[in-house]
Amino acid sequence: MVGRESESAAVLGLTNGVLILTGEPGAGKSTLLGLAADRHQGRVLRMTGSESEANLTFAGLHQLLRPVLAETARLPGRQRSALLGAMGLGDGDGGGGGFGRAMPDNAHLREAEPDNAHLSEAEPDGVAPRHGGPPDRLLLGVALLTLLSDLARQSPVLVVADDLQWIDAGSLELLAFAARRIGDEPLAVLAGARDRAGEGARGGATAPFSGFPLLTLDPLDATAAGLLLDRQPYPPTGSRRLRILDQAAGNPLALIELARANACGADSADSADGELLPPTDRLMRVFAADLEALPEATRRALLLVAADDRAAAGRVEALAPAEAAGLLRITGGGRDGWRARFRHPLIRSAIYHSVPLAARRRAHRDLATLLSAEPDRRAWHLAAAAEGPDEEIAAALEESAARARERGGYTAATTALERAAELSPGRRDRARRLVAAAGAAVSTGQPHWVRRLAAQAAAATDDPELSAEASLRVGQVLTLSTEHDTAMSLLLRAAEHPKLRRVALSSASVAGFYSGDEKYRLAVRARAQDDPWTLAVTDPTAHRSERVAAIPALVERAGGDPARLISLGAMAWLLDETALAVRIFDDALHRWRLGGSLPIGLGCSAGWSYLDHGRWAQARTAAVNTNSAGAGLPHLDAAARSLEAAALALTGRTDEARAAGSAALSLVDPHRSRAVAVRARWALGMAAVADGDHIGAYEQFRLLFTADGDPVHYACSYPGVAELAAAAVRTGHGAEAAAIVERTADRLAEDPSPRMRILIHRARALLEPTQAEPHFTAALAEPGGGQWPFERAQILLDHAEWLRRRHRITEARHQLNTALETFRRLGAPSWIDRTRAELRAAGVESAPAGPDALTSLSPQQQHIIRLAAQGLSNREIGERLFLSPRTVGSHLYRSFPKLGVTARSQLRDLIEASGQS
Repeated sequence: MVGRESESAAVLGLTNGVLILTGEPGAGKSTLLGLAADRHQGRVLRMTGSESEANLTFAGLHQLLRPVLAETARLPGRQRSALLGAMGLGDGDGGGGGFGRAMPDNAHLREAEPDNAHLSEAEPDGVAPRHGGPPDRLLLGVALLTLLSDLARQSPVLVVADDLQWIDAGSLELLAFAARRIGDEPLAVLAGARDRAGEGARGGATAPFSGFPLLTLDPLDATAAGLLLDRQPYPPTGSRRLRILDQAAGNPLALIELARANACGADSADSADGELLPPTDRLMRVFAADLEALPEATRRALLLVAADDRAAAGRVEALAPAEAAGLLRITGGGRDGWRARFRHPLIRSAIYHSVPLAARRRAHRDLATLLSAEPDRRAWHLAAAAEGPDEEIAAALEESAARARERGGYTAATTALERAAELSPGRRDRARRLVAAAGAAVSTGQPHWVRRLAAQAAAATDDPELSAEASLRVGQVLTLSTEHDTAMSLLLRAAEHPKLRRVALSSASVAGFYSGDEKYRLAVRARAQDDPWTLAVTDPTAHRSERVAAIPALVERAGGDPARLISLGAMAWLLDETALAVRIFDDALHRWRLGGSLPIGLGCSAGWSYLDHGRWAQARTAAVNTNSAGAGLPHLDAAARSLEAAALALTGRTDEARAAGSAALSLVDPHRSRAVAVRARWALGMAAVADGDHIGAYEQFRLLFTADGDPVHYACSYPGVAELAAAAVRTGHGAEAAAIVERTADRLAEDPSPRMRILIHRARALLEPTQAEPHFTAALAEPGGGQWPFERAQILLDHAEWLRRRHRITEARHQLNTALETFRRLGAPSWIDRTRAELRAAGVESAPAGPDALTSLSPQQQHIIRLAAQGLSNREIGERLFLSPRTVGSHLYRSFPKLGVTARSQLRDLIEASGQS
């Protein structure tokens, strides 16, 4: 099951005891129960609750035991008679009859005996039960337990009980009684129950099962939800995909049903009325079953809040019955006013689509009349109520889109512009707004959406500039996909238009970088003229110092524009100015978060800078946050996986690193997406180094270069040259590696970066032990080497090993202690172990130490600690990380004891001492 791997393992591994699955309707409880039943190797007994039989006493018991009625013959007579009598069956009756005559639902088991009492022989066989009243619940419970235990002696037994909330109370109590007394026999009870929210009068119906182990099925995360959509027969794309993901809110049933409706062409004719997709009949039954029972005034108020959740003001009393039924919750009441929060987005959709289109349009007109002071909301309601083209509404939507884009609301901006185009009376205005919509959609990372909008624009205009811009937007979004050829073709075509030339070539340089194809690189470079960004991306080794010197002025000219700053951070990283890149990225990402969400795909370039700079937790956070599950961009997913694999490898989680690195390679063609492939192989090589697998390491690092020794990728291959040399020395491939090192040195001879000088010195020192000292000395003396703390610590360790083998123990000890301190701070367990082993060989028994206290925190906690160390308040930190001030305070409260500090004023010193400032 997609996104339910751990839950599947839990239910399949249940062979004894009890497990209760909980979750909202459609979360997958029944599917998991069915999976467990299908895979069970013994007998499976089932009962499924039904609302129509919830008040029919012992209906569930009858359903459970009907397949094994013959087995009751082995029970003591009194127990057998009681059990059959409760189900309305005589001693010889195999079916039919009523359930539990005169048995009140609220009767409770009288546990007069301790749990281990054996009552099965309380009466001899054939003794009839007492008459004149309901059977003894304790006797019934013991009878059920005895029967289930007897069955378990023959073969393993799994009792599967679905929809506990609708199983009659009598059956539920008896099953709970038996479940609490399961011993060590192969007997298990697996049950599913809805979350209590929204269960109405029977919210406490599952009380007999309280105290048992619970497994809550949370909504699927973005990645799993995207994968589930991709596995449908006709996966939705573009804006439709985003709307399904948003509306389903991680509910598997909703994802499948909405995708199925989309495949059947159910895109509503009234798509103009905004974001709410019409639910299928099945979803209506699940999420809107209680609507008809509500008062008319409540249903009218529900329609208005379904159209606008802030329409709750003045309708709180009318909405009270809906709130009591668990459909929604009314919040606020302060400065921001009352708001309706639906238990699930599909409840809102079900309410909205439960009335005819005319009623929905009337509701939107009423709401627009009330919102003259809120132009964005008013524009949307007017658009939803519109019955044909209207330039005034289209212009209002276009203005709303501009404001949404300023706030980082790219999906909202795209949707507004697309609707504005639909409402545009003029052909040129329609095309212009469609092109603008395609431009906004690029930041959502939705190739299908961008392509559709661009195609509609091209069909609506003969204007060459608009057509060229439409091609530009498609090319830009395809840079994040694996369609590098198509992206380059479109971008180079757009570059032929003078007004678009600069931005098109800039985008083409990115597509060429991801591809790594030499012909693309040269084609863009030949057109780059004097654009510093395009020149740096297409050839970061030529005139490097000149490009580096220009960055501060370019940052100044960026004027705080986060998009331009992101580009300059990437430029600094490519030029191996890692510390500068990190400072620029920190500033850019902060500014972008203040304005809204980040465009998709920005995390990886920053993440690699953080990784190189020793901020591994932040690098992994960037990888995790670079998620295209809503878009289906395998190249971007592969880039994020390769970054995550690198961070995992360095921190010693090598199995996970190999899984992530292999996944990255499986998502792309390594010969066509060379940047990602090279980075993934570097990560796999580092995982092998961490495990001491020198052959595996050499195999991976050798793949960074061609058979002739040229770089597979003109920029990403070079940082692996020293690791290639280190693995080659240990596997007998020194001569081959030496040739590649010298070829690399020749290629970079004109203006190598400090980092590449350091790495080449390290490689030569390892490959030429008799001439190693000057190379080690030069590498460690290189100004700015501290920008790459892990690489510097590796050189210290290599040098110390070289010194110890030459009996220069005192010098080696100093190098080893310095390296050990860095590895501990970074949290690099494999290198810590190796350094400590060298120290022991040098006659020093270093005390084992766990990773630096800072690295013991989660990535998010580390980020909060760094921001707090800079003097930011909880509110300011929360604004940057989209957390509440209370959540920030909670993280700080839990982190302080781990760090050994008691006040915020101590954090700056701690961060500086860790070297991670």
